[in-house]
Amino acid sequence: MTVSNSAYTVLFSAGESSGDQHAAHMFQELQQQCPSLRGIGMGGNKMRRAGIDIRFDSSGIGVIGLVEILKHYGEIRRALRVMKTIVADEKPDLLVCVDYKEFNLKLARFAKRRGVKVLFYVSPQVWAWRAGRVLTYGKAIDMMAVIFPFETAYYEAKNVPVRYVGHPSVDKVQPLRGRAEDFDLFGLDPARPVVGILPGSRVNEIKRMLPVMLQAAELLARNHPDLQFVLPQADSVDDAVLQFHLRDNPLAIKVVKQQAYDAIQCCDAVMTTSGTASLEIALLGVPMVIAYRLSPLTYWLGKQLVKIPFIGLPNIIADRSIVKELIQDAVSAESLSAEIEALLSDQPYRTACLQGLQLVKVRLGQGGGSRNMADLALEMLRQGRVE
Repeated sequence: MTVSNSAYTVLFSAGESSGDQHAAHMFQELQQQCPSLRGIGMGGNKMRRAGIDIRFDSSGIGVIGLVEILKHYGEIRRALRVMKTIVADEKPDLLVCVDYKEFNLKLARFAKRRGVKVLFYVSPQVWAWRAGRVLTYGKAIDMMAVIFPFETAYYEAKNVPVRYVGHPSVDKVQPLRGRAEDFDLFGLDPARPVVGILPGSRVNEIKRMLPVMLQAAELLARNHPDLQFVLPQADSVDDAVLQFHLRDNPLAIKVVKQQAYDAIQCCDAVMTTSGTASLEIALLGVPMVIAYRLSPLTYWLGKQLVKIPFIGLPNIIADRSIVKELIQDAVSAESLSAEIEALLSDQPYRTACLQGLQLVKVRLGQGGGSRNMADLALEMLRQGRVE
């Protein structure tokens, strides 16, 4: 059996900021091993900068919740049509679906019917709700790549091809500089505490979470005028969206672009939304409070379906509450500021949180996720093309 020497084409489908980042790192690893490999697909700025030919910009469709999806349904349908057309007309050697579960399930089914191999990266949370999805996804894919070690058992039990590749964040969550250098670069005073504000990477998250986080910051500043505030701006968030909320705020908030890990490592405590960001903060060892709001209907539906006690990845991985979660009506300027104040001033409480974050880091393992994904993709590509 000989492998064809002509260039591979890999179609990537990433609909959210975290998926955009995972796909970008995976593609960079792929090109190190196979420089002639071509990447095309749907994604955002990180994939574009990595060298992937973006055919559909996903920055406008990264939404969570039934109500939010309905509002963006027309654009999501258009994205799916574009991606199906690429599958049908260009017949890529491999489709890599990165997270964005329901959209990518539809695309995977379409691709598999047309003889395109499908690698799904980041499993749906079958351990939290709708375990029956294991078989649903199994019929639509050729391989499921999972990022938590405990996930493989769900797929192996149903004879669905699965590979544990490790969490990509373990490798990529690395500041560019030392902490002292970052304080100088960002104009921060190392003698004064720093609080981070991470309101999310989606426009609807910004609208729901940033105003209350800013109100919490104002409360904190009244009691602690020496506090400094930084806000790492997600690539998927336009300047105009952010400035709309910041323009009337009386605080001197340092907005940092494309250097999130450097900004976070300067922080003594962080207010963040749930999702990948909370895991990245945990890996950087910074105490945090997780806060999240959804539309009332989406939240109600979630309560009926989700069967685990936490929404924050650090708590899920630790299998206990190591980080305070404020959800829906529990989110307020007062509750957020009180938790940040506790993390800053209550030393035993802070120490317990830091110990819990270290446990999360240990449980995530040694990393290598992006490299392992590249190895798996090339393995599937070479299996699929013979002369």
